[in-house]
Amino acid sequence: MLGGVVLATPAAAHVLVQPDPASAYALTAGRAWSLVAALVGLAGVVIGGLALARSAGRTGTGTGRRGAIVALVAGLAGAVGGGLVVAAADGGPGTGYGIVGGYVALVVGLLAMVLGGLVLTRSRRTG
Repeated sequence: MLGGVVLATPAAAHVLVQPDPASAYALTAGRAWSLVAALVGLAGVVIGGLALARSAGRTGTGTGRRGAIVALVAGLAGAVGGGLVVAAADGGPGTGYGIVGGYVALVVGLLAMVLGGLVLTRSRRTG
Protein backbone atom coordinates (compact mmCIF):
# COMPACT_ATOMS: atom_id res chain seq x y z
CA MET A 1 0.00 0.00 0.00
CA LEU A 2 2.83 2.36 0.80
CA GLY A 3 4.35 1.74 -2.65
CA GLY A 4 1.12 2.83 -4.32
CA VAL A 5 1.12 6.11 -2.40
CA VAL A 6 4.75 6.81 -3.27
CA LEU A 7 4.08 6.21 -6.97
CA ALA A 8 0.99 8.42 -6.97
CA THR A 9 2.68 11.33 -5.20
CA PRO A 10 4.82 12.55 -8.16
CA ALA A 11 1.76 12.56 -10.41
CA ALA A 12 -0.22 14.57 -7.88
CA ALA A 13 2.68 16.99 -7.45
CA HIS A 14 2.91 17.42 -11.22
CA VAL A 15 -0.77 18.37 -11.39
CA LEU A 16 -0.27 20.91 -8.59
CA VAL A 17 2.67 22.56 -10.38
CA GLN A 18 0.80 23.09 -13.69
CA PRO A 19 -0.05 26.76 -14.27
CA ASP A 20 -3.69 27.72 -14.48
CA PRO A 21 -4.93 28.27 -18.04
CA ALA A 22 -5.77 31.85 -18.88
CA SER A 23 -9.33 33.00 -18.58
CA ALA A 24 -11.29 33.30 -21.79
CA TYR A 25 -11.64 37.05 -21.21
CA ALA A 26 -8.09 37.79 -20.05
CA LEU A 27 -5.97 39.83 -22.44
CA THR A 28 -2.57 38.20 -22.22
CA ALA A 29 0.54 39.44 -24.00
CA GLY A 30 0.23 36.80 -26.72
CA ARG A 31 -3.39 37.65 -27.32
CA ALA A 32 -2.59 41.36 -27.47
CA TRP A 33 0.18 40.86 -30.04
CA SER A 34 -2.00 38.62 -32.18
CA LEU A 35 -4.82 41.18 -31.96
CA VAL A 36 -2.51 43.96 -33.12
CA ALA A 37 -1.18 41.83 -35.97
CA ALA A 38 -4.70 40.87 -37.06
CA LEU A 39 -5.84 44.51 -36.99
CA VAL A 40 -2.85 45.61 -39.08
CA GLY A 41 -3.61 42.84 -41.56
CA LEU A 42 -7.29 43.81 -41.59
CA ALA A 43 -6.35 47.42 -42.35
CA GLY A 44 -4.31 46.08 -45.26
CA VAL A 45 -7.30 44.09 -46.54
CA VAL A 46 -9.56 47.16 -46.38
CA ILE A 47 -7.01 49.38 -48.12
CA GLY A 48 -6.28 46.71 -50.71
CA GLY A 49 -10.00 46.22 -51.38
CA LEU A 50 -10.50 49.94 -51.85
CA ALA A 51 -7.50 50.13 -54.16
CA LEU A 52 -8.83 47.17 -56.13
CA ALA A 53 -12.23 48.83 -56.49
CA ARG A 54 -10.59 52.04 -57.66
CA SER A 55 -8.38 50.27 -60.18
CA ALA A 56 -11.37 48.37 -61.59
CA GLY A 57 -13.54 51.47 -61.85
CA ARG A 58 -11.09 53.85 -63.51
CA THR A 59 -8.66 53.65 -66.34
CA GLY A 60 -5.41 55.48 -66.00
CA THR A 61 -1.85 55.05 -65.00
CA GLY A 62 -0.99 54.46 -61.38
CA THR A 63 -4.58 54.31 -60.11
CA GLY A 64 -4.58 52.65 -56.70
CA ARG A 65 -0.85 51.98 -56.78
CA ARG A 66 -0.19 53.72 -53.45
CA GLY A 67 -3.03 51.77 -51.83
CA ALA A 68 -1.61 48.55 -53.23
CA ILE A 69 1.79 49.26 -51.72
CA VAL A 70 0.22 50.12 -48.35
CA ALA A 71 -1.81 46.90 -48.49
CA LEU A 72 1.33 44.89 -49.25
CA VAL A 73 3.26 46.44 -46.37
CA ALA A 74 0.38 46.13 -43.89
CA GLY A 75 -0.26 42.55 -44.99
CA LEU A 76 3.39 41.66 -44.59
CA ALA A 77 3.48 43.24 -41.12
CA GLY A 78 0.33 41.38 -40.08
CA ALA A 79 1.56 38.05 -41.41
CA VAL A 80 4.97 38.41 -39.79
CA GLY A 81 3.40 39.44 -36.48
CA GLY A 82 1.02 36.50 -36.58
CA GLY A 83 3.84 34.15 -37.49
CA LEU A 84 5.92 35.34 -34.56
CA VAL A 85 3.01 34.82 -32.17
CA VAL A 86 2.45 31.30 -33.52
CA ALA A 87 6.16 30.50 -33.29
CA ALA A 88 6.40 31.75 -29.70
CA ALA A 89 3.26 29.99 -28.45
CA ASP A 90 3.90 27.17 -26.00
CA GLY A 91 0.36 25.85 -25.90
CA GLY A 92 -2.70 25.36 -28.00
CA PRO A 93 -5.98 27.22 -28.21
CA GLY A 94 -7.32 28.49 -24.91
CA THR A 95 -3.97 28.69 -23.13
CA GLY A 96 -3.58 32.44 -23.46
CA TYR A 97 -0.67 32.44 -25.88
CA GLY A 98 -2.73 33.93 -28.72
CA ILE A 99 -2.18 31.11 -31.18
CA VAL A 100 -5.66 31.34 -32.70
CA GLY A 101 -5.29 35.08 -33.24
CA GLY A 102 -1.84 34.46 -34.66
CA TYR A 103 -3.24 32.14 -37.29
CA VAL A 104 -6.01 34.64 -38.06
CA ALA A 105 -3.38 37.37 -38.48
CA LEU A 106 -1.41 35.11 -40.83
CA VAL A 107 -4.43 34.48 -43.05
CA VAL A 108 -5.62 38.09 -43.04
CA GLY A 109 -2.11 39.36 -43.74
CA LEU A 110 -1.69 37.00 -46.66
CA LEU A 111 -5.06 38.09 -48.02
CA ALA A 112 -3.98 41.74 -47.85
CA MET A 113 -0.79 40.89 -49.71
CA VAL A 114 -2.75 39.06 -52.41
CA LEU A 115 -5.07 42.04 -52.84
CA GLY A 116 -2.13 44.46 -53.01
CA GLY A 117 -0.35 42.28 -55.56
CA LEU A 118 -3.49 42.01 -57.66
CA VAL A 119 -3.84 45.80 -57.76
CA LEU A 120 -0.17 46.19 -58.72
CA THR A 121 -0.47 43.73 -61.59
CA ARG A 122 -3.58 45.53 -62.83
CA SER A 123 -1.82 48.89 -62.68
CA ARG A 124 1.13 47.50 -64.68
CA ARG A 125 -1.18 46.16 -67.38
CA THR A 126 -3.14 49.40 -67.79
CA GLY A 127 -0.17 51.74 -67.38
